[in-house]
Amino acid sequence: MDAAVAIAREIENLPRRDTASVRAVRRRWSRKLRSASAEEVLTLAVEFEAQAGQGGKWVAYELIRHHAAAFAAVSEQQVADFASRAQSWYAVDALGTILTGALWARGRMSDSLIEVWSKSHDRWRRRSALVATVGFNARDSVGGPGAARTLAICRRLVADRDDMVEKALSWALRVLSQRDRPAVESFMAEMGDRLPARVRREVKNKLSTGLKTPRARPGGPKVTAG
Repeated sequence: MDAAVAIAREIENLPRRDTASVRAVRRRWSRKLRSASAEEVLTLAVEFEAQAGQGGKWVAYELIRHHAAAFAAVSEQQVADFASRAQSWYAVDALGTILTGALWARGRMSDSLIEVWSKSHDRWRRRSALVATVGFNARDSVGGPGAARTLAICRRLVADRDDMVEKALSWALRVLSQRDRPAVESFMAEMGDRLPARVRREVKNKLSTGLKTPRARPGGPKVTAG
């Protein structure tokens, strides 16, 4: 049986198709594929991704990420092709945090491609540019915190009022604040009211409380940033 079909059937037959259960299937297949070539795993990932719904594409990305040879071989063009087919917040965020950001941090995705995405008419490409910074700045990434790269993308999209882009802008800044708080504080002061109100609120909350949306105190009002 074709491996992509076999994986899809295993997932389809799960009693519960939650993330943990699906990931357990992916992990079993990653173990089976340990001795497979990079080309075999990359081909399998593309074949599986082609038949997966937007919410299931992350399995294809993880098959690559968790196969050393495939991750070492995947090209910028292949990732760009994945990005062109990511048309939901779930697929975009999975690709950015699993593959794009990690590859960018390693110098294997160009700044120019991320910039092109940030200027796209497609809301999902613009979100992809911001989510790539999240993956870049993840604590297990390499290559440094990348404040300059992150803030260049944030600055370009600061006036974008698409809901998916606003939310990603907040996310990008909140993640960067964990690596370079002064850079984010300076950016917030520079941008001021040009930032969407949601972004200002969530990032200020993160800086002052460590949480995007602080919980209400028992018997008291909700904690908010000053």
